[in-house]
Amino acid sequence: MRFSVVVSHMLPQHALSALVRVAARWRWRPWKNWLIQRVVRGYGVDLAEAESADVANYVHFDAFFTRALKPGVRPLDADPRSLLCPADGRISQAGAIRNGRIVQAKGRVYSVAELLGDAAATQRYAEGGFVNVYLSPRDYHRVHMPCAGRLVETLHIPGRLFSVAPASVAGVDRLFARNERLVCHFESEHGLFVVIMVGALLVSGISTVWAGHVVPPYARAPQRVRHAGPQLEAGAEMARFHMGSTVIVLLPAGAASLRANLVPELAVRMGQRLGTLSSPAD
Repeated sequence: MRFSVVVSHMLPQHALSALVRVAARWRWRPWKNWLIQRVVRGYGVDLAEAESADVANYVHFDAFFTRALKPGVRPLDADPRSLLCPADGRISQAGAIRNGRIVQAKGRVYSVAELLGDAAATQRYAEGGFVNVYLSPRDYHRVHMPCAGRLVETLHIPGRLFSVAPASVAGVDRLFARNERLVCHFESEHGLFVVIMVGALLVSGISTVWAGHVVPPYARAPQRVRHAGPQLEAGAEMARFHMGSTVIVLLPAGAASLRANLVPELAVRMGQRLGTLSSPAD
């Protein structure tokens, strides 16, 4: 086990993430400008794509991190049956779910039941498909709908806040099923699907377009909320990560066929085609 992974088990994960939340929202200009410029240079952030390329226009680091993009820089795949990539980043893993088990990394798997925290929902996805996208600090951090759908339920699940960087994914068993996360269930004309926002070390929050900031507060017990909407179109913004993390899409069997080249470390952008949705009549 790597030293960094060993250390991550020992860290006060929630306390550190809470501290980052304060630092990311500090409005003192020298601090926030220095921090933004350091990330831009260190990670090669392309500010030319941002709605505002001027560091001075961001009131704090978090505003920069959750920045909007210029209109048109993330065109959606034109095919109405496209399953769209929900975020900029890199494929962590993608493919078929076998007997209710999802591949996390080479030699490591976890269960749909653990991830969803809901035995009743597990069977729908036991032989379905999944896509896991990792967002690094250089990426655009808004998450969008992979297809049109109506929100029916969310489940906020308490847990750890391990880093979701590749080294941790390769070294921490069942990481995505152990970290704090927000599970969002949708229904569409192609069937049910789930988008899961996974918390991580130093991530200072998760917010949604329907409820604002959801994490923190960190959950002490699973918190289920039933919804009657909103109805969101394919490619519409649904949530934001306040610092980098991972988004996972789960699909039931037969809902879509995924592209064969969704291999680990493949760079992807929001709005790209990940696969083809089955027609409602299929």
